[in-house]
Formats: sequence, structure tokens, C-alpha cells
Amino acid sequence: MPFFINQNNERSMRLNEQGGIVTYAGLKGNALLLTIVTIGTCGFSLFGYDQGLMSGIIASNQFNTEFPATYQANADDVHAGTVQGSVTSCYEVGCFFGAMFAYFFGDRLGRRRMMLLGAVVMIIGTVITVTSFGPGAPNGNVGGFVQFIVGRVITGIGNGGNTATVPSWIAETSKAHNRGFLICLEASTVAVGTFVAYWIDFGLSFVDSSVAWRFPIAFQIVFALILIGGVLVLPESPRWLLAHGYAPEATRVIAALNATPIDDPATVVERNKLADALEAQAHLQAGSKKEILKGGKNQHLRRALVGASTQLFQQIGGCNAVIYYSTILFENQIGLDTQLSLILGGVLSTVYAIFALSAFLLVEKVGRRKLFLIGTVGQGVAMFITWACLLPGTPGPAKGAAFGLYLFIAFFGATWLELPWLYPAELNSMAVRTQANAVSTMTNWLSNFLVVQVLPTMTASIGAWTFFLFAMANVIFLPFIYFFYPETAGRTLEELDVVFAHAHLTKRRPTLIAAELPKLTDHQIATMTERYDIHGGAADIEAPGTYGAAENAGEPDTTLPPAHPDAFRGGPGPAEKRTHATSSDSSAEGTRSGTPVYGEKPAPTA
Repeated sequence: MPFFINQNNERSMRLNEQGGIVTYAGLKGNALLLTIVTIGTCGFSLFGYDQGLMSGIIASNQFNTEFPATYQANADDVHAGTVQGSVTSCYEVGCFFGAMFAYFFGDRLGRRRMMLLGAVVMIIGTVITVTSFGPGAPNGNVGGFVQFIVGRVITGIGNGGNTATVPSWIAETSKAHNRGFLICLEASTVAVGTFVAYWIDFGLSFVDSSVAWRFPIAFQIVFALILIGGVLVLPESPRWLLAHGYAPEATRVIAALNATPIDDPATVVERNKLADALEAQAHLQAGSKKEILKGGKNQHLRRALVGASTQLFQQIGGCNAVIYYSTILFENQIGLDTQLSLILGGVLSTVYAIFALSAFLLVEKVGRRKLFLIGTVGQGVAMFITWACLLPGTPGPAKGAAFGLYLFIAFFGATWLELPWLYPAELNSMAVRTQANAVSTMTNWLSNFLVVQVLPTMTASIGAWTFFLFAMANVIFLPFIYFFYPETAGRTLEELDVVFAHAHLTKRRPTLIAAELPKLTDHQIATMTERYDIHGGAADIEAPGTYGAAENAGEPDTTLPPAHPDAFRGGPGPAEKRTHATSSDSSAEGTRSGTPVYGEKPAPTA
């Protein structure tokens, strides 16, 4: 590792003593943040690039000639379809193990080191892949086919580590009001990578040599080199730095992101706020992998499962049936010729990219929860249309299935593409965010592998009914989203800890609390965090019912504290404050005993 990838407190302190505005690569403020997101997008572009890459290669004449086992004689050739699925899905196996590596070692290495390692591994895997010569090549043999598969697995390991890390890096360097925008912008470049790959595949389909498939695969190295260059000069997550004892460097990062001097009051306040939260979380021994299994007021397990479910639903909703195999579906299921199928695949990727890039305009205005619901309904309708058009088995109606595929990719690109990468990163507590994000990403790759592996076999054996199964899967998602997915838009990462603790203590669903609880001020977050002893831990073991209060003191106060610390200065005592916060009209609609009337102002003092 270069020396500047490691943190050095003495060096950071010397630089801090110089004062002035802090910059990284000459950037500060919004320019620095956008650059961080831009570099992060390169990691996700690699993910999307591989999706589009294999769609155009797996059934191409040049590839099938070099690797004859992948040649599918007709639409009903189940054996060749299974081989195609295996060659494509082995990448997802590698991605799973890469995400698993991030789970165990990601927090120890840090965000930058993890991304640097992932990019280097991807380059190694790509080189192994493009230098393979299969049985159909002069001087080639079956060992070349094995080499191709091994190279894809290694490339996947690097990508799996990156996709488990990039969302945390973005989430921990951005503000609550633009976190969704930035992560969705980063995730939407999956579609851009797919778009680039589809059209490169189409252009090179006219080249009658192995260059037609070797060059598109080798082009991945360009994205990896950009990622490496950015990671070497951009800052580490300030939350990770504080959690691992690098406070001087964390102060520099916060100052650079805020475009303020090191000693600026806003910088100091923000650093202290993060440090206090992290210090409190340290009492929970967050380094233990068992912490993610905890329920109670922290709700770590619930939050991790909800976050992971987004990745599961994304995959079994049918997205990769369309993205990885669109050209094959156009050719085998709809009956179009190879060149037209490649063109329509490229157009599909263009529609995909356009709608994906629109998502970051919607995510903060519409909200995560509504977009999940809208996207699920749209995807389900699209899959029902595709199924109905393919069911007769005649060319005329089958062309209508193309509309269903385009409609699906439009809804998917605008909603389900980005949200599963954003939602777990902001839903989970800092104490387990690295592990929870890795679990979500591992879920993605396992379900991704399942769909990519079985899709060619399914279409070859049950045809149109494949899309009926995807349609029903989307129908099943709806109640889970409605009852278990709380809105997170506009809330800080620390504020969401309060939302889940409050829901647990008032015995109500987090979805309801998130809808009713107003956006909290820093004072309210700090007060409720201390009141609920969210990061304490000792009370959970000794007296689980008290949650930080003195033993036998009863349930903690769940009323909403004043927005500012001086709101009751000179006013009533604690008991009267609780009376004001809960309101005497406890019978008003929407209130419960012991829960606040959100946003109600305290009664004036005499």
C-alpha cells in the first residue's frame, strides 16, 4: 500500500496547526463531495458494465466458436442454456465471496483500502479472463474455458468487495439532505455501465475474431484504474476515522467537506457530535459480529434484515432476466434475428440509463418508501404483460412482449435499481453498518446468482411462464414493503437510531413512527439518544425493561423534547414539560398514552 493510503495522526496534527481551508486533490465543499461520488460511481459502473457485457457476448458467434459448450442450437436447448447460465453467473459467485470478505475485514481495512484492494483484484481477474483460449481457438483447449470461468470469479471477488463498501463511503461523507441524491446518482451509473457495454458489444459484433469479446472484457480495466486513482487522493470516511482513533484526520475531512477552516465552530461541533455518538456506540463492543443479531431498542437485526430484503426483492423481481439476457430473449422468445436483437438490446439499455438517471431527482422529493411501492407495481404489471404476450406462442403477440420488457426496465431503472444500495446504507446503525451492508450485498449476489443461473434453463423449459413467476414475485413484495419499510428521506443516520428505539419502546411499527415523527433537531436527537440509552448497553443486560433508566424506575419518557435546549429556560419543571409535550387532550386522534403529540409547542409559562 502507498504510504498515503494509511492514516498518520502526527502528520494530520502538523497540517492542522497550519490552519486555513483544507482540500483534498485541490477540492473542498460540494466539489469534493461530488468527486467522491463520481469515483464511487466507477465501482458501480463496473457492476453494470458486466451485466451488459455478457448479454451481448454469451450468444455471439465469435464467443460460441471459441467456447462451443455455450452454443445454444435452438430456444429449447436446455443443456446449452444451463451452460450459458453457469458461465454468466460464476461472476456472482465471486461477488458473493468479495462481499463476505468485506463483512469480516472491511471495517478493519477502512473504506479506501477496501476499494483499492477490490479494484486491483478486478484488474487481475480481467487479465486472466482475456488471456484464455478455448477449445475452438487455434492451440486452445478446455483448460482455456476453465481459465475464463476462474478469471470471472476473481473479477467478481473484487467487485463484490467494492459494492459492499462504496455505499457506506458515500453515506458517511454526505449530509442527510443530499445523501439519497448522491447515493442514487452513484447507483444509477450501474445503468450507464450497462449502456456502454451493450453498444460496445454491438459495435464489435461486426468484428470476425476473438477481439469481439476480448476487448469488451478488457475495457473493464479502464474503470478500475479510475477508481484506484481517485481512492488514492480522496479522503476516508470521517465516521470511520473517528471510530478508529484518527480524530485529527477526521477533523480535516469534515472541514474539507464543509469548506471551512479546521477551527471553525461548525467543524468542531460536527466532529464532537460524531465523536460522542461513536464513543457511546463503543460501549456496545460493536466490533463483535454478534452485535448485528441484537434486537431490543437498537433493532440491529430487524434493520439488517429489512435492508437485505431490498436486495433479495431487487433480484427475484426479474431485473437480471431482462438485463443479462435481453438479446437472447429478443432472439429466442420473441423470434427476432441476431442483429436486430442486439440493436433492441442496446435501445433497452438506453431506456434503462435514461430512467436510472432520473431517479436521483425523485428520491428526495418522492421518498424511498413510495418509490419502492411505485416501482413494484410497475414491474409487476410489466411482467404480466410480457407473460400474456408470450403465452400464445405466435410471432404477432410475442412482439408485444418487447413492450413489457421496455416497461419493466423503465420502472426498474427509476426505482429498484438505486434504492437497495441507498436504503441499507442509511437504515443501519453505525455500530453494524459495515457488517449489515455486507450482508445486504451478499444477499444481492446470492439471489443474483440464482436468477442468472436458472433463467436460461427456465426459458428453455417453461417459456412464458418464467415471466408469470416474476410477476407474482412482485405482487408478493407489496405487503412486506408497506408494513416493514419506514421512510428514511431527510433524516440523519443518528436520527434513525432514535426512530427505531422510539418505535420499540412505544410498541409501534417503525413505519408509523417514521411517518409521524417530525424531523428532529440535534438537541432532540441527543436528548432522546441519552434518554433511551441507545448506545449504553449495560441497562439492557441488567434490567432490559428500563433501557438506561434507573432500575425499577419504569419505562423511559417517550415524549418529544423541545427543539432547542433553551425552550424551557425559566419555565416549568420536568413533570410539567412532559405534560405540555403530551398535551392534556390525550384523546385526540393519533395520540396514545405515553406518546408525544408531535410538533406541539409547550404551553406558555406564567
